[in-house]
Amino acid sequence: MQEKVCSKLRTDDFDYSLPPELIAQEPLEKRDSSRLLVLERTRGEISHNSFGMLPLYLDKGDLLVLNDTRVFPARLRGRRKDTGGKTELLLLRRLEGAKWEALSSPGKRVRPGTVLVFGDGLLECEVLERTDSGGRVVLFKTSEPLLSSFLNQLGEVPLPPYIRKKLLDGERYQTVYARTEGSAAAPTAGLHFTPSVFEKLSMKGVDWVYLTLHIGTGTFRPVKEEYVQDHVMHREYYELSSAAARKINAAKERGKRVIAVGTTCCRVLETLGDENGRVREERGETDIFIYPGYRFKIVDALVTNFHLPRSTLLMLVCAFAGRRNTLRAYREAIKLEYRFYSFGDCMLVI
Repeated sequence: MQEKVCSKLRTDDFDYSLPPELIAQEPLEKRDSSRLLVLERTRGEISHNSFGMLPLYLDKGDLLVLNDTRVFPARLRGRRKDTGGKTELLLLRRLEGAKWEALSSPGKRVRPGTVLVFGDGLLECEVLERTDSGGRVVLFKTSEPLLSSFLNQLGEVPLPPYIRKKLLDGERYQTVYARTEGSAAAPTAGLHFTPSVFEKLSMKGVDWVYLTLHIGTGTFRPVKEEYVQDHVMHREYYELSSAAARKINAAKERGKRVIAVGTTCCRVLETLGDENGRVREERGETDIFIYPGYRFKIVDALVTNFHLPRSTLLMLVCAFAGRRNTLRAYREAIKLEYRFYSFGDCMLVI
């Protein structure tokens, strides 16, 4: 049953207290050994298992939708050409050609017209303008494919700000099916999947398809407005192929469940879904903001990690599972010392 939602939702209603020691600082040795909290959203029942047992909760004919985006080495450390002062860029998204939107640090000193150099002059860019959100538009003084080569050579895979431990193997911040480069952050619900899990799913008759959504760093920003509805959502690029759309529509027509693996997949599916429960092939940008009161058109179940307080991701889960259900599940996860955030444990909402 859907919760009654007030016309104005307070951001404080999506806050919770998390002991810092529960923020996972590194991935588990085995991806699918993470814990799995299962929340049945209609009755509010909670159970526990390990992620490797996910197929137990799915039925023949169910369809998983996964985000195949790949995190690229978006963090560049360099200096200002005029003063030699240290600077850092975090590339968010390509605008066109060699022009990118980025975050700069320190921000105040990186003004339009500033030239930044990386790798002892191997790569240069000029700051063109500030963005409304406080970022920068920069133009690299080289073009594809040489630019990609330089980024792979000089850049670092960015980790979320709450992870302070150095990651020894960058592939552990990629899903095993990552293939379309373009994200500044990983679709973390997918980090638990392994070839073994896919084999079990296949044996049970569960199928899967891929879409792409390139995740920006805005996903980590807490909502600062007093009321949820006043928050302006960041935009992210997505693609859904005609083949994937056909499989999703076929599953819906057969009465089977479409299971979004992660909030990213959920946002794309709901962006492209119509009132008849069908999706369409498309590529574009979405700024859909899903919070309690939203009526889901496509997604029937959700695989998701545990998210930051006051975040749009937590609000999406609350919209799907109910705020009281979700926060009660979070309290139980904290009590049982689940691992939280990107390298943490997982939750299945059915």
